[in-house]
Amino acid sequence: MYHYTDGGLKNVWLVNGYRIHKTPYGEGVSIEDLDGLCAAICLALAKKCSPLSGAEFRYIRSAGMKQSQAGLAKLLGNNEQAVARWEKSGKVPRWADKLVRLLYLAHADGDAPIASAIERINAIERAARTKIVLRSAKSGWASKLECEDVRERSLT
Repeated sequence: MYHYTDGGLKNVWLVNGYRIHKTPYGEGVSIEDLDGLCAAICLALAKKCSPLSGAEFRYIRSAGMKQSQAGLAKLLGNNEQAVARWEKSGKVPRWADKLVRLLYLAHADGDAPIASAIERINAIERAARTKIVLRSAKSGWASKLECEDVRERSLT
């Protein structure tokens, strides 16, 4: 079995669906269907009986809902510092634990109003990180918008 620790998770083990191989830098791991794995982990976390740890809460927020701390804070009616504190300390309020599970499950089940609200907040977050690049030309200034993609995943 492979101990999957992406996002700081400590309690996830893969029986299959991965391949260990050698690289010039040591051992590497390839995961089959990474998006499906993330969704399965988030679903299991949302349905688990015990309270979410800070790392589990962060995983559902970032991998499952694709939300920044600020975006989730808007959904929860709170502030970004509170979300950061919960994730770091592991002391997630019961109401936030329950609400993030509910939001994730509704989003994963395709609940259109929930999915739409989450996508609107994601769009606002992306728009906030849009660069306006201007170039001088003979006919005047020309503008181009460049959006940063901050949804990178890493394997550890």
